[in-house]
Amino acid sequence: MAGRHSGDLLSPSLVVKDFFATGETYPLADFVARSRTAFSIASRRVEEKYGWPCFRAMAQLARIEAAAATFADVADARVAVDAFEE
Repeated sequence: MAGRHSGDLLSPSLVVKDFFATGETYPLADFVARSRTAFSIASRRVEEKYGWPCFRAMAQLARIEAAAATFADVADARVAVDAFEE
């Protein structure tokens, strides 16, 4: 379908479940803001435990931000959360 982009996202932490709900859709800017918060928390948790930030979390956030940038000019762009896999 035109205007749709699909992709799986990987979180190294279950903290993302605190910020997103299966079946919900989020305005793009809100999704990115929630992602920044969730992945920053995930990275800080790793840093507190191991002494260095979680590079996977920060790489995933960079992937989200890059994908979001491609939709910056799309009015009312939204992101759907289809499922969580554990």
